[in-house]
Amino acid sequence: MKSPLVGALATAVLGTAALVGTAGTAGAATVTDAAGHTAAPSLHRTTDATATTAKAVPRAVSYAGTVALSNCSGSIVRMPNSTDNDPALVLSNGHCLESGMPDAGEVIVDQPSSRSFTVLSASAGNLGTVRATKVVYGTMTDTDVSLYELSSTYAQIKQRYGIKALDMATTHPVKGAAIAVVSGYWKKTYNCNVDGFAYRLKEGNWTWKDSVRYTSPCNVIGGTSGSPVIDVASGKVAAVNNTINESGQRCTLNNPCEVDANGRVSVRRGIGYAQETYEIPKCFGTGNKLDLSRPGCVLPKP
Repeated sequence: MKSPLVGALATAVLGTAALVGTAGTAGAATVTDAAGHTAAPSLHRTTDATATTAKAVPRAVSYAGTVALSNCSGSIVRMPNSTDNDPALVLSNGHCLESGMPDAGEVIVDQPSSRSFTVLSASAGNLGTVRATKVVYGTMTDTDVSLYELSSTYAQIKQRYGIKALDMATTHPVKGAAIAVVSGYWKKTYNCNVDGFAYRLKEGNWTWKDSVRYTSPCNVIGGTSGSPVIDVASGKVAAVNNTINESGQRCTLNNPCEVDANGRVSVRRGIGYAQETYEIPKCFGTGNKLDLSRPGCVLPKP
């Protein structure tokens, strides 16, 4: 997970209006931390040499549906009851919000936003931009998630760019399942398997529930925050990538630890994690409207 940033992000300009595209490349932003060190603006501070390029992506997974944020990755997603004429949604991490990382216990709902996102083609080419109208939901409590509502509908995005949104899975991820972490920010993909699940994952002041643990090939890096974790078999979004234990420290920023049901703490250096998303659709009703009072919705409330 990224540490707090000092000052404004030095980012590439992603666009000025919804669905007004450019063909230029969205560069990777560089930021400076509080100690004056230059770092990729996301959760990890390692190199990207281990990531695979677009050519290595499994047949079942492409970059279609993914987006690049100014400091993170994300994806255009639709709920099981979404219609083509509903305003589209972008999924990323709570710690990727332009307002900064929410405090433990903080929940953001219906916050105005004009953030823009670069839309990628299946082969990771830049197609143009879409723009948010608001942050529908954002938190780092129990999970690490943000959802933006766009000014464009799914149908408009499909007509303009030929891109369909990714479907959200509605069942719990399965241990051993083949997954792909697809980063729109870096235009790189990591392929591995679900190693298991952390009962609680603690990092600094934040605690997340029932997190997905990767096998070692998904050694994600800075800029991959918010990447969709795609179940290769179904092609659906099973989770959202959010952190890795970088140096083996215990429960510190960028070094999450696992806590089991009996309170035992374990540290897995070099292992990455994601937050499950299968329960999110239960919180959305007709018109892609968030309703935290819906039956089965367990997202934390403000």
